[in-house]
Amino acid sequence: MTSTTRTRSKTPRASATAPEPIPVIGTTTPRRAPRGLRTAPLDNLTLSRKEGFRAAVDAPPRPQPERLSNGQLQNLTEAARREYNRRRNVWHANLPTIKTTPLLELHEQLEDLVGSNQHDGDKAKGAIAVEGPAGIGKSVAVMDFAKAFHRQTIADLGEFTEAGHERWPVCRVGLNGDTTIKDFNRALLSFYAHAGIGKGTAPEFADRALDCVISCSTRLLIVDDVHFLKQRATSIQISNQFKYIANEFPLTILFVGIDLKSRGLYSDGTPAAGILGQSARRITPLAFRFFSVYDEAHRREWRQLLLRLEQQIVLAGNHRGMLVDLSDHLWARSSGHIGSLTALITRACHRAIRTGRECIDLTLLQHIPLDVAAAAELPGLRAQLEHAHRSTRPRRDHPRTPGRQPKARPPHSQTDAKQRAIASPATS
Repeated sequence: MTSTTRTRSKTPRASATAPEPIPVIGTTTPRRAPRGLRTAPLDNLTLSRKEGFRAAVDAPPRPQPERLSNGQLQNLTEAARREYNRRRNVWHANLPTIKTTPLLELHEQLEDLVGSNQHDGDKAKGAIAVEGPAGIGKSVAVMDFAKAFHRQTIADLGEFTEAGHERWPVCRVGLNGDTTIKDFNRALLSFYAHAGIGKGTAPEFADRALDCVISCSTRLLIVDDVHFLKQRATSIQISNQFKYIANEFPLTILFVGIDLKSRGLYSDGTPAAGILGQSARRITPLAFRFFSVYDEAHRREWRQLLLRLEQQIVLAGNHRGMLVDLSDHLWARSSGHIGSLTALITRACHRAIRTGRECIDLTLLQHIPLDVAAAAELPGLRAQLEHAHRSTRPRRDHPRTPGRQPKARPPHSQTDAKQRAIASPATS
């Protein structure tokens, strides 16, 4: 594949009667698109372009700002303090992904499903669908897996294919409101910066995308926000489109979305048609869960999440237990959704820095507005905790297995024996 750094500034402009140039896979589109060349009406995230995706994959970890004490903050000049606060606000708005239990569970399943999809090109590969409510971190968890998959594949096979094309193990397409199947196929071309996205039908765009996938040895296609596919498209059309990709494209499709069953992703028609279930037999759904606190194991997961967040917060008054002590309040205000929780913490950190409070407490949190969903669920969740006398904190940090007792070591001296006798009296 030709290098993506190639430009077209030296190419003479074609006349009106000149034939359309053959698109070169992997070259970038001109800075100013020719008249009539439309970009795909999809999300504007850089992850939907290969250069942006690689930049995200290869980016070094963001350095965490040093945590200064209140005294050190007072000694900073005005300019230095503004710069320090700016770096802290940027850090809190882009906290590193926490390897939570739901995320690790999902990654373990994806490792098996993607890793076992090593079928030859003439065999259809199974697809995967990650679904769950909004704001629980589905896209973040999937992208964390995709970045690791990209890095590992490049490390094993190299940056270029045997034919000399650029290797892109992962292609990511993010959908926008009312995306049609033609828009989706064009978005595939947009990821590879293909020049032929201006004109064509949906099948023609799909054929060009297939050429890109084969040339770039793409093995994982992530389709984010699948629920944004145009509603008036029937389930048969949607299903047939993705069945075509599964049959013809030598890759694994990983869908991410909300309530994908009602969008027709798993159905091919009606039972009378005799074809219902073909897609359902090929797609493996994986549920991504939010944080519950209704049993001891899940309460420990919630506590570990808060402890990890505490370690990432850069405030002068930060201390161990700052968030854990607010466990009930944080869970009720976020309803266990990590998206709502991180937004709440990010805003609280910004307010603590701006006001000079330099810590997060109940008084500060009460001034932070919530998103619509979290605000709607707050009264009910707060009532559950109060009326049932329930807490989100685990009873014991390290529960001991019932019936097990620590092994007693033989005393090395009479003094050691007396000390152990005092510490643990003998039982009858």
